[in-house]
Amino acid sequence: MSFQHLNGMIAKLAAGEPVFSLFSPANIEVAVELQASPYDGVVFEGEHRGWDVNGLRDSLQYLLNRRQIIDRGTPSPKTTPLARIPANGVEKNQFLAKQALDIGCYGVVWPHISTVEEAYNAVAACRYPRLKDKPLYEPAGIRGDGPVVAARYWGVSQQEYYQRADVWPLAPQGDILAVLQIEDTKGIDNLPDMLRNVPGIGVILIGEGDLSQELGYPRQTEHPVVLEAIEAVTRICKEYGVVAGHPHASASNAGRLIEQGFQFLMCAAPRSFAPVNALKQAWLEGSPSV
Repeated sequence: MSFQHLNGMIAKLAAGEPVFSLFSPANIEVAVELQASPYDGVVFEGEHRGWDVNGLRDSLQYLLNRRQIIDRGTPSPKTTPLARIPANGVEKNQFLAKQALDIGCYGVVWPHISTVEEAYNAVAACRYPRLKDKPLYEPAGIRGDGPVVAARYWGVSQQEYYQRADVWPLAPQGDILAVLQIEDTKGIDNLPDMLRNVPGIGVILIGEGDLSQELGYPRQTEHPVVLEAIEAVTRICKEYGVVAGHPHASASNAGRLIEQGFQFLMCAAPRSFAPVNALKQAWLEGSPSV
């Protein structure tokens, strides 16, 4: 039997397919709605809405749907949960990533990563330690050992959890996605060094809100100056073979995002699923590989 990722977003990214996700509050009602949604993943928001570990844990549980588990033949939820932590990269608050992973999140979104040191810390915080003579030592893991809840949520034994609880694509069978947000010009300038020197980065997610603020065109995300900076990010990601992500994808900009090479696409949280369905259709119509 071939290996099957529990992290559905990683499975799609590894196959070269697009991933559709969204930011959402850690909220039980929203989690229930997402069970039947066309989204591949959800990033439960802890940066701007406050860090609520109990709410996050409840939301993860309410993503689970027993009928889907039986039909899909996997214990993992159809919509893969990640968490965006509140701390900026420079703060290096590894414990926030540890808490998110320990309750079962399949990855962490790190806001405001601007340097190689911050990128290294972000990936290392998502990995368990190992001896220097072991394969894939770098980035040296600093995650503390407390897998009981996460293993139960993933539906695996603790030993299998250890085997899977590493960052993709550094570990090909890893099911943890380390997503780094580039939100300023310093981060763009340092991005080539990050991707060259820090293995294990799963996605580079552009933070166009903060980036546009620094560039002097706050929330003018279609301004040529802002678009030029975003294009620089995607160009660097292509050069190093790392997935690029966009936080405000829609049917109206899907053509440009596809052309630029974005593979991790996030929609605004909707009252209905029409926006993501429209975006998926735009992707199918615009992708040369379909």
